[in-house]
Order: sequence, then structure tokens, then C-alpha cells
Amino acid sequence: HGLAQAGADVCIWGTNSDRNEDAATELAKHGTRVLALCCDVGDEAAVRRSFSDTVEHFGRVDSCFVNAGVGSRGIPFLEIELEEFRRVTRINLEGAFLTLQAAARHMVERGGGGVLVGTASLAAVEGAPRGQHYAATKGGLVSMMKACAVELARHQVRAHALLPGWIDTPMAGPALHSDAFNAKVLPRVPARRWGTPEDFAAAAVYLASPATSYHTGDTMVIDGGYGIF
Repeated sequence: HGLAQAGADVCIWGTNSDRNEDAATELAKHGTRVLALCCDVGDEAAVRRSFSDTVEHFGRVDSCFVNAGVGSRGIPFLEIELEEFRRVTRINLEGAFLTLQAAARHMVERGGGGVLVGTASLAAVEGAPRGQHYAATKGGLVSMMKACAVELARHQVRAHALLPGWIDTPMAGPALHSDAFNAKVLPRVPARRWGTPEDFAAAAVYLASPATSYHTGDTMVIDGGYGIF
């Protein structure tokens, strides 16, 4: 919502067409152009097709936010099968790579710069017991964003990683609304509440703004203070 409120045209990629359309309807209320596309970011052909459709519809892409991700299933490290490992890496790391690469190629080719933002996780630096494969993908994404920031700076393309803490989303919601989890974890969050998607609106607008042309390669932590407490 933050980007649309600020006047940005927005393209949504997702695998659930109904949720895509619901989100597009909400964003369109801000009076900007909105496009929703079904895309499995782990499929290279689908990413290329969706990015081409995005550029054809809007004419250009100035910022790309990579948010697609899947969680671990709370499996002990000794029991994680390779199939499960690849299920997570396919979306969280390969999907991010394919999407970021498509956006970067477009930005470099047309000139004028842009920004790439990858949504990682606090697990990238703190780890995730029973989710080592998830943490590995997020750590890899942080490294990818830093490397992109260095390599693409000469093209005026900036790159950042966002590191959310405990955010009330469909992925984390079941745990966050558990009485036992609340009692154990919430006291360790100095803000004394779970984060919400709205907590990222201002950060998204800031990072997408050309006013931040000298800011690149950052890892922006938004966790209510959890990581330092």
C-alpha cells in the first residue's frame, strides 16, 4: 500500500490468482495503475514471461521488490530431506535470483538506474533451528543483494535487503497467535507487539525513492528491536 499511496504504479506477482486480484483491487483504490500476474518465480520461463508482460504494460520498471518466499516445516536438521531443502531454495533463493536478474537486465539496458530490494529475514543472521534450509536461503539472499549493490552501482542500480523480525503474515500468523509462543517470544520484542506488513510501507517508499541515490548495499532490519534485545 505504501508505494501505491505514494503514487507508484504497481505490478503484483503471485501464484494465487484470487489473492492477486484482491490485492490489485485494494491497491487500485489509491488511484494508480495496478497489474496482477500469476507467476511461479521458481520457473525461469514464467519469470521471463511475467517480466516482459510487466514492462509491456507499464513501459519500464524502476524498483523491484522480491517478496516471494516459503517457510520451513519445523523439521529437525537431522531429518530434512533433500527434496524439502530444494522446495525452499527453489522459491526463496532461485526465485529471487531469477527475478532480480530480470529486473537488473532491464534497468541496465534502458539506463537511468533503479532499485532492487530482497526481503530476507532476521534468520539470515540469527539462524533458524529446525529451519536451517530457510535460514540458508535468507543468508544467501543478503549476500546476493550486497554483491548486486557493488556490481551494479556503476549503472546507478541500488540494491538492499530487508530483514523482518516476527511479522504477522499468513506464513507466521499461526505461530504468532499461539498462546505459548506469545508467552515465550513476545516479551523478547522491545516494541511489545508483532510487526505488521504496514510497518514496511515507509521503508519501501524510502528505498524506491530516487532521493536515496547514494544509499546502497544496506541490510535494513525491521524487527521491533528483537535482534538486539
